[in-house]
Amino acid sequence: MKNVFDVLMERGFIEQCTHEEEIKKLLGEESVTFYIGFDPTADSLHIGHFLQIMVMSHMQKLGHRPIALIGGGTTMIGDPTDKTDMRKMLTQEQIAANGEQFKKVFRKFLDFSEGKALMVNNADWLLNLNYVDLLREVGVHFSVNRMLAADCYKTRMEKGLTFLEFNYMIMQSYDFYVLHRDYNCKMQLGGNDQWSNILGGTELIRRKDGAQAYGMTFSLLTTSDGKKMGKTEKGALWLDPEKTTPYEFYQYWRNIDDADVQKCLALLTFLPMEEVTALGSLGGSEINKAKEVLAFEVTKLIHSEEEAQKAQNTARSLFANHSGSEDMPATEISVQAIREMDIMGVMLEAKLVPSKSEGRRLIQQGGVQLDDEKILDLDYKISEDKIENGSFIIKKGKKVYHKIKIL
Repeated sequence: MKNVFDVLMERGFIEQCTHEEEIKKLLGEESVTFYIGFDPTADSLHIGHFLQIMVMSHMQKLGHRPIALIGGGTTMIGDPTDKTDMRKMLTQEQIAANGEQFKKVFRKFLDFSEGKALMVNNADWLLNLNYVDLLREVGVHFSVNRMLAADCYKTRMEKGLTFLEFNYMIMQSYDFYVLHRDYNCKMQLGGNDQWSNILGGTELIRRKDGAQAYGMTFSLLTTSDGKKMGKTEKGALWLDPEKTTPYEFYQYWRNIDDADVQKCLALLTFLPMEEVTALGSLGGSEINKAKEVLAFEVTKLIHSEEEAQKAQNTARSLFANHSGSEDMPATEISVQAIREMDIMGVMLEAKLVPSKSEGRRLIQQGGVQLDDEKILDLDYKISEDKIENGSFIIKKGKKVYHKIKIL
């Protein structure tokens, strides 16, 4: 059987390892229990989380046991990593509700039958901790000087790191210790931004139990020029179809830069690497075939093959003849409201632009069309014939189509 370490390396996941040769040997010789933590700070996972779910799936397919850890306890504190301000404080009820949404996604991609995988919540042990006991049993093993030097605190130090957030590394390290103690979990995996927290856990296990634990991190999902991938005008690229529709999800991948296609095919699909390499090497307009494959495969994994097919059909029909489709993103506006709006108001209502200034810039640059008519007048009002027709399509830029339905 293939060593999963080689699979992850070939597909471009692995960024850092605590003990590369030992980890490779371990993964090649035994079934390893490992975990990845997910803090339920929102009611949906996003594409960055999906990359880590893909890793868990690859690991499980090759005989290892994943623990999907829901951070019901750590979310009460909030991870300061890469944040310039403190995270919004959520109630226990909100966190628990978000965690239930996460569970649905994990069950879709991982086999939780007997002995195959576990799903646990760190609220079960963190929320009942005695503070003095924690300080004596865990806090004694952490150097404040080393903690302050960690990347996960650097950004927050400039604006002011709260004592609440300062405890996050200790909490995450304690998670690893508990999972090692109770489930023989030997590895923690995560995004590259979690490196300092993972090292804290391996060190705590070494100090308290005298045991060797391991850490591995993955490249964050970024574009070829280093920008974080998965951001849309409406915010994150969510996995929940109520927050990012399957069509919008499909279109995101259909429109990525040519330079990012092969990387995304390797990380976000299960296509064999020979096929990934062949698709990624297509040149000129041929690369659009690879983008279609990428968009279809990722949408199929997240939303089903039926939804992927519908999204692909919609996209093809739009680009072929700009015709409407029931699967196109749409906004409903009443007749009375639309008669009082100019084109800017309609675009803001449909969330096609985040602000009036952005809408003004787009119109002035010729980037807005209404049913194939280029709109250059900032005060353009929707005509009565379009209102009586019951709907029209706004095209933004070259690739974004949005239907306005008049009620």
